[in-house]
Amino acid sequence: MDRLKLKDKLLLLPQKPGCYLMKNKDGVIIYVGKAKKLKNRVNSYFRGKHYGKTAKLVSEIDDFEYIVVNSEIESLILEINLIKKYDPKYNILLRDDKTYPYIELTDEKVPTLKVIRNINRKKKAKYLYGPYPNVTAARSTVNLLNRIYPLRKCNLYQKRPCLYYHIGECLGYCSNNIDIKEIENMKNEIIKFLKGDHSIVTNKLKEKMQTESNLLHFEKAKEYKDLLDYINITLTHQDVELKDNVDRDIFGYYFDKGYLSIQVFFIRGSKIIERKSEIFDIVDNIEEELTRYIARFYTNLNKPKEILVPSIVDDKLLSEYLNLNVKKPIKGEKLKLVNNACENAKILLNEKFELIKKDEEKTYFANDELKDILCLDKLSRIEIFDNAHLFGTYNVSGMVVFIDGRPSKNNYRKFKISIDTNDDYATMREVIYRRYFRVLKDNLEHPDLIIVDGGVGQINVAREVINSLNLDIPVVGLKKDDKHTTSALLAFDPIQEVKIDKKSNVFYLLERMQDEVHEFTINYHKQIRSKGSLSSILDNVEGIGDKRKKELLKKFKTINKMKEATLEDLNTILPKDVAINLKEFLNNYDK
Repeated sequence: MDRLKLKDKLLLLPQKPGCYLMKNKDGVIIYVGKAKKLKNRVNSYFRGKHYGKTAKLVSEIDDFEYIVVNSEIESLILEINLIKKYDPKYNILLRDDKTYPYIELTDEKVPTLKVIRNINRKKKAKYLYGPYPNVTAARSTVNLLNRIYPLRKCNLYQKRPCLYYHIGECLGYCSNNIDIKEIENMKNEIIKFLKGDHSIVTNKLKEKMQTESNLLHFEKAKEYKDLLDYINITLTHQDVELKDNVDRDIFGYYFDKGYLSIQVFFIRGSKIIERKSEIFDIVDNIEEELTRYIARFYTNLNKPKEILVPSIVDDKLLSEYLNLNVKKPIKGEKLKLVNNACENAKILLNEKFELIKKDEEKTYFANDELKDILCLDKLSRIEIFDNAHLFGTYNVSGMVVFIDGRPSKNNYRKFKISIDTNDDYATMREVIYRRYFRVLKDNLEHPDLIIVDGGVGQINVAREVINSLNLDIPVVGLKKDDKHTTSALLAFDPIQEVKIDKKSNVFYLLERMQDEVHEFTINYHKQIRSKGSLSSILDNVEGIGDKRKKELLKKFKTINKMKEATLEDLNTILPKDVAINLKEFLNNYDK
């Protein structure tokens, strides 16, 4: 859309709440935002000067849509749903999909302790504690409590007591030895421990350590001392001033040079048990980005009783959306906690800013530089291909995807090639056709560039297939030297070698792409080969028929023994030339 039509469209925007969807020239949605007043917010993108990521976004906007709603809470809900649906490249997303582990004390007649991750299945769990810093900390805590308390350890009741009963770590519930009162006492003490009161467990361990020491059972006493040390070192964190034992999360932020740093403290049992830190470059105003981040934060996390947020956040909007108590403290200890989180966010950004800059130079800006070198209008998504085979057998191809200079592992694809001949061109023809026929058939996102790991012949084959599908996607190649390292970029029509400084960030990016696709493809190749039996492996060696195969299998039995065999050993069954072929085949088998 030309700028004149865009300007006319901006005049029609209403002063009402809603969501806007920015599109690039291909009609792809690249950013979703919400606004109290759509006209003011959308117009702000086309006024004044922008910097960094916002400037990049504005340069790609070719059109926009908007949806009017009745209230701001509706616009927040719609915005989050649209982001989930379209996954726009310029929106902050919790892309790592990290789920923190929790500990569940099951609400059963005879309970068990276990570590869980998928809390969405446990919405009604009565006794759920966490999140924990990592799965190791959660498992260590469960193991500790299972050592001290004789809970049920098995998933199914056995017909007779198991090993745990005989070593004193279970009361033998499978033989109906169930003492309800004792079980309730155990549950109460475990719940107190998981809420942060370690005194009962600590005293129990001290008593047991002293008893074993008095009996001169020093090894057993040391075991209890080690458990005490674990509690003191790993589980006892600093107390916060709030002694109400309310589970709460504290959000803090710091903004500088176009980057938003966010710090979250998890407080459980009046102790900070973990924190989460993130840094992003942002395109919206700070308030909108922070509000959106907090709203989406609990997608994979259990919500606490209360969250504390900085003053710029719309607490009423978040409270309504998350259905929990959201507070903006203005004084006292709660304000100190928020300020502490903000201070930590500032420290984190200051510490990591130079590293972030260098990372962006090697990814985002290097990708932009590659776009200019290749004279492309747009370069975001790159798909890179590599092939692997073993003397024409186990033919496979791999495709990796880089978006804005960074690998997008969810988009990687593996291809098992149908032909079993040593023909790189036929392999390239098959994989390129299969991939882009599927792109057309399923209306998948088109890449802005295809990179093949090979020379002029590979490029020509790939271009021929792309043209036959009536697609307009540029294809370039990466040339390797005799040491199998990236040496040059082959591009344009007619194909020419493009000189790139080997110390530049662009060269670093291309080399990284080539290494990534090579490693991905080779790993898949090894995986496919490992599934083949020794018998089928021998079928790939010329000169070995059924009779010779049976003799080899009878004598060597495994591929490792066959690889260790000398030529003389193989020569007792095979002619010399066939033995040499087999030896060469086996030597290359694990490469």
